[in-house]
Amino acid sequence: MGGQLSLRGTYVSLTSFKGYQRADLITSEELALIKKVDKQPRARIEQILLSDLQIYAHLYFCLLKKLQRVDTMQCLLVLIADALSDHEERIPVFLRTAEADPDLPFLPLLSSESTPLPLQYLKLFLATLASLVQGPAPNKRDVAVQCLESLLARRNCRQAIWAVPGIIAGFIEILKQKPGPQMSYQVAFCFWLLSFEQNVAEELDKKYDVIPLLIDVAQGAVKEKVIRVVVATFRNLVTKAPMANLPAMLAAKLLPFVKNLYTRKWQDEDILEDIQYLRDELNTNFQSLTTYDEYTSELSSGYLSWSPVHESDEFWKENASKLNDDDCKQLQILLRLLKQSTDPLILAVAVQDVGQYVKHTDRGKKLVEKYNGKARVMELMTHEDSEVRYRALIAVQQLVSQPWTAV
Repeated sequence: MGGQLSLRGTYVSLTSFKGYQRADLITSEELALIKKVDKQPRARIEQILLSDLQIYAHLYFCLLKKLQRVDTMQCLLVLIADALSDHEERIPVFLRTAEADPDLPFLPLLSSESTPLPLQYLKLFLATLASLVQGPAPNKRDVAVQCLESLLARRNCRQAIWAVPGIIAGFIEILKQKPGPQMSYQVAFCFWLLSFEQNVAEELDKKYDVIPLLIDVAQGAVKEKVIRVVVATFRNLVTKAPMANLPAMLAAKLLPFVKNLYTRKWQDEDILEDIQYLRDELNTNFQSLTTYDEYTSELSSGYLSWSPVHESDEFWKENASKLNDDDCKQLQILLRLLKQSTDPLILAVAVQDVGQYVKHTDRGKKLVEKYNGKARVMELMTHEDSEVRYRALIAVQQLVSQPWTAV
């Protein structure tokens, strides 16, 4: 009988590898390499890797690709983990296996039709990727994003990735840092793959405010492929969940940007089709809105900007009392933005709206007090942003000067 590769409770008989070789599943050279590390102490294996790391990186991934028995795959995964443990400098060597085989290194780590990667291993892998994608080291973030691209290409991995908030938050933070074209493309590509999932399309912007961020990415893009993947993501969001995403897109001024994109010349004809689809859907939705509908859509999106309604006395004369409808639903949304947002632009616009509401509504002062908005407005008078302080001062003047009216 042959020896056993005994690794953290994972046991694979060397006879199994000899059987693989007799069945022509592995070569005699691959079997010889396995024999070299069989039953060897960690120190000896480290010596072997010092001289033959590239050979063993390629071997482990090739065997993962070819051999589908769960115990064998577990053994190989532990060998890879041990090789990388405390040796992050070895990661590029493992990544270079792609030069010999485009499927390496990531495809064997995902799943096969016959033997899916066990969920517990996928969760551990994703937890590691989440820490890397949020970490400060650019090289590690690059590796993590590449891994996640490969994983997201497999539909059966998407829900598991969506269930790890740190990964999505990491993507958002990367884009906020305005990376180069390639990283912008890769992260946007990940969002595009995620957007094929119905529940993701419904919740992505609500949870992460991704629509205005992706618009910023596309507006600043110098590469056509970045714009193409952002536009394709928006098309998925509209197709899958129009009610959840069209209001936010209109509030973030996607329509004028899409109209501008439509006038450009594109090398890829598919992008023009997606642009036209977005333009038509946004136009239809926009034309069906009243001015007040536009305002409530903007509130619902959580992304306020200086559109004309916010400083229009005429608008507020006509519509301020509507914020009291349905148990003051829209007023409560406005005050929630005022309390929860940290964006100076949103705070400035929201506190301006509170002042306009109080000015043009008999019960405004009392209702703002009832829903605990007055203290927040006064607090914003000392905000670090000068525009927020100015708008808060005007709103406080309205709160002080307007007469109290019983609710």
